[in-house]
Amino acid sequence: MSNRNKGIILLLLSAFGFSMMGAFIKLSGDVPTVQKTLFRNAISMVIAFGFVKYYGASLFGKKDSQKFLLLRSSLGAVGILLNFYAIDHLVLSDADMLNKMSPFLTIIFAALFLKEKTRLFQVISIIIAFAGTLFIIKPTFSSEIIPYIAGFLSAVFAAGAYTVLRVLGRKEQFYTVVFYFSFFTTVILLPFVIAFYEPMSWQQWVYLLLAGIFATVGQFGITIAYKYAPAKEISIFFYSTVVYSALISIALFGQIPDVLSIIGYLTIFSASLYMFMKNNQQSRLE
Repeated sequence: MSNRNKGIILLLLSAFGFSMMGAFIKLSGDVPTVQKTLFRNAISMVIAFGFVKYYGASLFGKKDSQKFLLLRSSLGAVGILLNFYAIDHLVLSDADMLNKMSPFLTIIFAALFLKEKTRLFQVISIIIAFAGTLFIIKPTFSSEIIPYIAGFLSAVFAAGAYTVLRVLGRKEQFYTVVFYFSFFTTVILLPFVIAFYEPMSWQQWVYLLLAGIFATVGQFGITIAYKYAPAKEISIFFYSTVVYSALISIALFGQIPDVLSIIGYLTIFSASLYMFMKNNQQSRLE
């Protein structure tokens, strides 16, 4: 099997992992968002700890990586909190697709902060994708728009975290980065969870444990996938999460996306497909 196909399979597995994470987060019900986030990251921390120890790597990274590790962890923590809030209050596939704006936003941040060159086709893709979000958000002057704004902001913070990861990828092993992020989030959120802890049923415990396990599958899957093949060659397959999430929304929650949301999905997916094809075309010319 070629490395490209291995990358595609791992990306599809990662997409399934993140979709199942979202499903179990939603199934856990009225547990506070902070409490859900703590569970998700505490489980990832334990699993990443095993990887770090197995490979004999550093738990907290190199001294000159600390500012990047802290920045990546801070941005990622806020992004997950906002994403989980959106998952709790929106149709699962709506929350998922708003979060999928992060690759387009990463291009903007990479241009601003890493001085990476932005091509015309990327600018066109970003504009089309932003138009797609308007179909999903359906802007109104009411409190109903708050979860949609949270979903979009989750993509903004995720994009910031991914931009920092571009720097860290050359400095640290992926399991060190995952452990650091999970440990940081767990330590930061633990006092809030202790202070405002809400008792949970055994079903909610099971759902949150499964959310943490599937989140780890998603996180490791996407990280390893991009070691087998460049993101520009396989990233389009990560949008399979929207298909998974839509099917889960219908099967488990009886939530069917409305027509405008579906138009938004297709618009954002089309922008991603266009950018994917242009990236591959550029690769052949270089």
